[in-house]
Amino acid sequence: MAGTALLAAALTACSGGGDGGTGKTGTAELKPKAPMAVSVNLTGDQVKAGEPVTVTIAEGKLAQVKVTDAKGAELPGKISDDGRTWTSERKAAPGAEYKVEAQNTESQSATAQFKTSAADKVNKVSINIPKGSTVGVAMPVSIVFDNPVTNKAEVEKQLKVTTSNNTEGSWGWIKDYSGNDRVDWRPKEYWKSGTDVKVEMNLNGVDSGKGGGLFAKDYNTEFKIGKDRRIEVSLDTKKMSVTEDGQALKTIPVSAGTPGGKKASWSGKMVIMTKEGTIRMDSQTVGLDDAYDKMVDYSMRLTWSGMYAHAAPWNSGNFGRVNSSSGCVGMSDADAKDFFAQSQIGDPFEVVGSGSKGNADLGNGYGEWNLSWDQWKAKSALSGTPQNG
Repeated sequence: MAGTALLAAALTACSGGGDGGTGKTGTAELKPKAPMAVSVNLTGDQVKAGEPVTVTIAEGKLAQVKVTDAKGAELPGKISDDGRTWTSERKAAPGAEYKVEAQNTESQSATAQFKTSAADKVNKVSINIPKGSTVGVAMPVSIVFDNPVTNKAEVEKQLKVTTSNNTEGSWGWIKDYSGNDRVDWRPKEYWKSGTDVKVEMNLNGVDSGKGGGLFAKDYNTEFKIGKDRRIEVSLDTKKMSVTEDGQALKTIPVSAGTPGGKKASWSGKMVIMTKEGTIRMDSQTVGLDDAYDKMVDYSMRLTWSGMYAHAAPWNSGNFGRVNSSSGCVGMSDADAKDFFAQSQIGDPFEVVGSGSKGNADLGNGYGEWNLSWDQWKAKSALSGTPQNG
């Protein structure tokens, strides 16, 4: 009892407050602060991924919240205006372990941990432009998904294109030739030569929607726009003209697809998709029975369905005179060799004139340049949102 009394006396003296003869002590303001307490919406070792993380303080206001995974990657987030809650801008990823560290405005801290379960189904993407590439002025960013994407707006929000010159462009959703969901980013007009482009796909933890599964990683790529080289084939004159930076470089006699029927060429604005070189071309794979089966040199793909520009020495008598191929644009070995060497993946390749079978479907190659800017923007799941890069 004596010890307790001494402690009480000491506290009273330290408080510096007299009781004014009332007999009451002034110890109230030394009442220890309650420990900081926070609650997290995701708890336990088998949390379902794909939800934002929300941290709520029991009393007081939050000053800082940090949520990191086992690799040290941080989930960005914001504190609410009233200081009571913090919500992550990104979703909790599948198969991850997270640590929550919170601090209030009185410098107290609290921690929590949780683990997310692995996704039942994982969606993945393929992107058309490898990191470090240099491409032509018509090349869109094209992302093809392994599984269906029904939450298109939610997925599109996580896709970001940044350019060195604030290029205006928009995402648009289409069906790829494979039948898979696909989203492309096309500039309003052809790229400016020399533009640096960065693409960030912050998809880890995002839900594709019904039947699609969760994404389990982020993706990114960077590339540069090369020389402004453009190709136009006239089905009427049977000639292919090449320009660079607006200056005419060369005119090449060609023979395109046979008018009227399956062997006609596609027309409209296309893009050189790949430079495949020497390849075997078999007409049976494109629904033309046994019209041909041969090795073809200097091949450059224009559509997924099999339209190419390539060397066609067997058809030399028709270059510049008659369109008589099975749909491709053929030229001499010498012209094809030079054309192949100078061309870039992503160069615009336009076919004009009469005798074509019309434009290929948007997803059969890169057909988005056949749409007006307004038509293309309307294909965005976030239509109406400014999307300058």
